[in-house]
Amino acid sequence: MPSYTAPTKDLQYVLHDVLRVSQSDVPGYAELEPDFTSAVLEEAGKLTSEVIAPLNAVGDAEGCTLENGVVRVPTGFQDAFDQVREGGWTGLDMPEEYGGQNMPYVLGTAVGEMFSAANQAFTMYQGLTHGAASAILTHGSDQQKDTFLPKMVSCQWTGTMNLTEPHCGTDLGLMRTKAEPQDDGSYKLSGQKIFISSGEHEMAENIIHLVLAKIPGGPEGIKGVSLFIVPKFLVKEDGGLGDRNGVTCGKLEEKMGIHGNSTCVMDYDGATGYLLGEEHKGMRAMFTMMNEARIGVGMQGLAQADVAYQNALAYAKDRLQGRDVTGVKNPDGPADPLIVHPDVRRMLMDQKSFVEGARAFILWGASLIDKAHRAEDKDADGLISLMTPVIKGFLTDEGFDMTIQAQQVFGGHGYIEESGMSQFARDARIAMIYEGANGVQALDLVGRKLAQDGGKHVMAYFEMVKNFCTENKDVEGMADFVEPLKKASKDLQAAGMYFMQNGMKNPNAALAGSSDFMHLFGHVCLGLMWGMMARASLKALEDDPSDAAFHEAKLATGRYYMTRRLPATAMHLARIESGADPVMALDAEAF
Repeated sequence: MPSYTAPTKDLQYVLHDVLRVSQSDVPGYAELEPDFTSAVLEEAGKLTSEVIAPLNAVGDAEGCTLENGVVRVPTGFQDAFDQVREGGWTGLDMPEEYGGQNMPYVLGTAVGEMFSAANQAFTMYQGLTHGAASAILTHGSDQQKDTFLPKMVSCQWTGTMNLTEPHCGTDLGLMRTKAEPQDDGSYKLSGQKIFISSGEHEMAENIIHLVLAKIPGGPEGIKGVSLFIVPKFLVKEDGGLGDRNGVTCGKLEEKMGIHGNSTCVMDYDGATGYLLGEEHKGMRAMFTMMNEARIGVGMQGLAQADVAYQNALAYAKDRLQGRDVTGVKNPDGPADPLIVHPDVRRMLMDQKSFVEGARAFILWGASLIDKAHRAEDKDADGLISLMTPVIKGFLTDEGFDMTIQAQQVFGGHGYIEESGMSQFARDARIAMIYEGANGVQALDLVGRKLAQDGGKHVMAYFEMVKNFCTENKDVEGMADFVEPLKKASKDLQAAGMYFMQNGMKNPNAALAGSSDFMHLFGHVCLGLMWGMMARASLKALEDDPSDAAFHEAKLATGRYYMTRRLPATAMHLARIESGADPVMALDAEAF
């Protein structure tokens, strides 16, 4: 059975050596001293490694079952969920007034990576609740906050998001679910939603659904969509549970992966709902949840890549196969371990360099969210808005590829369910699809985010990379990082210039290159992260060489990324500059 070891040391390294969180002036960051974050991460690591990870294969094998409208979760999930609640993990970064601990988002993200890596399907129950609670926190009335948030923060009640319908996925303007206004100010919702993660289960007393629907007589299309709070059980004035609401699970989806999470078809039959935010402004409120979810889904790509890599590495060190061409390395055995072979090393280095670079990237992104929310930094808010489709799209595309690489290390044993490697690939696959398929993320990046605020944020990012290169060009040991990053950044700027020159007169020229641009951007982002980590490790070696092996390995891994992975930017630029013609050349009938 696969195992999982929480990467607490590397998380500490990124938080303190690279991001230097405790030295930041962001409110709340002064509390993030190394001893404090170490204690939190070690405790979370113990819970995820010892309690939650062993249930990953159980959830995959058993799945969820629907019996007379009741969803049964896999064996052990209820007890583990109780332990997560009792430990206060569900409200780590939520406001104290609603029962949370008010820790910065960056610490919640570090903890969240471990939970997702240990058991993605299980962690989705609390993750979606966090997102729903955030939407209510931002857009709800005081009464709604007081009614729902304390029990959602504790996960006594869980939450969902209901967007997709059978006939519309991304194009939400086509939705048919209706919300009829009632005399008491509530609404009656009727319709069907599909692919609703955590839509029905028995691990919580109540489930709070956030549902997109149209109020009759409103504007056409997406402008007529509103968001509603629809509880599974109605809530009495004293906070107790009342009658069962008119919302039921009609079916459980049979899925490729995340079997331990209940993915439901939800039927709304005159269910009582309460408007969240303003009429016909539902997407504004829903995007509060979706943007948080997209960062979380990007983290799932990283998390599945990490746990898959850990197991591939252990197998490569243990499995004897063939001899090292440069000389026998295991003379007492019949063969050398797999890890001696250059092509196996290539696969492992691809994985290691992605995982560690992506970890720094997502924690850096989380720190931008803290700057935006806690310090009201509008520039940070604009920058993380630009980065959100890159985090979601690039990290999940690459994360899935890395689970395949890890499976490949096992050879035929990776294809056998007994090894457990296929689950990581199957679970990672959904992250490329939900919360906005990655093609849509790329379109959002190119079509909206680049031009946001007159292109201010992408220009600020270019300047950030330029300044980093300038500040470090003469630092001993940094040339291996600065020169490749400069070259990759020029490729990114050239791609942006191509879109500016060609996008208006031929929109397909930009759209045909959007996925390449997202990946080009993602590689530059990881290149910058590796530059930042190289600078931190060189300083650490200079200040205190007691942990030299860790920092030397970090530098070698970074050099691998800069020489073997980052040059992909040139390929993506060449594809972008080929324009739309190769993509659009065939008539539909010619396919």
